[in-house]
Amino acid sequence: MTNVRSAVLERAGLQRPGDRAPFEWQPSLLDAAVTEPDLDGSFARAERIALDREAWVEYVPGWVSGATDLFEAVVHGAPWTHRTVPMYGRMVEEPRLTAWYGSDLDDHTLPTLVPRLAGALSDRYARSFDGVGAALYRDGRDSVAWHSDRIDPKIVEPVVAILSLGSPRKLRLRAKFRRNDARSVALFPGDLLVMGGMAQSTWEHSIPKVARAGPRLSLQFRHSH
Repeated sequence: MTNVRSAVLERAGLQRPGDRAPFEWQPSLLDAAVTEPDLDGSFARAERIALDREAWVEYVPGWVSGATDLFEAVVHGAPWTHRTVPMYGRMVEEPRLTAWYGSDLDDHTLPTLVPRLAGALSDRYARSFDGVGAALYRDGRDSVAWHSDRIDPKIVEPVVAILSLGSPRKLRLRAKFRRNDARSVALFPGDLLVMGGMAQSTWEHSIPKVARAGPRLSLQFRHSH
């Protein structure tokens, strides 16, 4: 196995030389035999987890094979921004990078597999997934605080799908009104996590900081109606 080169992110304009310690990321051994990224359209390994009577998540380990190549393709091609957001009464740089492709799945910067992923999700969850976003956690210092995704309130029981690429990270979930009701899911490259039912209304999720981690990327699929 080889560590991902910091030059990959430098060429994408995401790392300034000397800005941070070199990235260390070891691709999966399973990806070594995969010629190009692909998906399991059967969702054969899907596991539905009831958070409560009205909210659920579905976890699909290894939904995408060839995740290493997809990771690098998104890192190179996504329209990355580094947002400044209000936090604790002041404006601070968000501890991650984000990108939004909008609702055009024909965007030439999208890897060719991404529209197929959206189509497979649409077929399974009976939603028209027409928007794709991405978030890059460059190392263990990057994170996202507890939150629910911002979704048009007119959408009833929205479904949000997250494909994890790159280094493993833990995603935490907690009930908004029962803070002692919490779960966590370790996401590995190629894993899919889907949140549905009332999960966006009654639950929150986060990616916590950790002492040490390589770069991790999430692709987020949403529907506008």
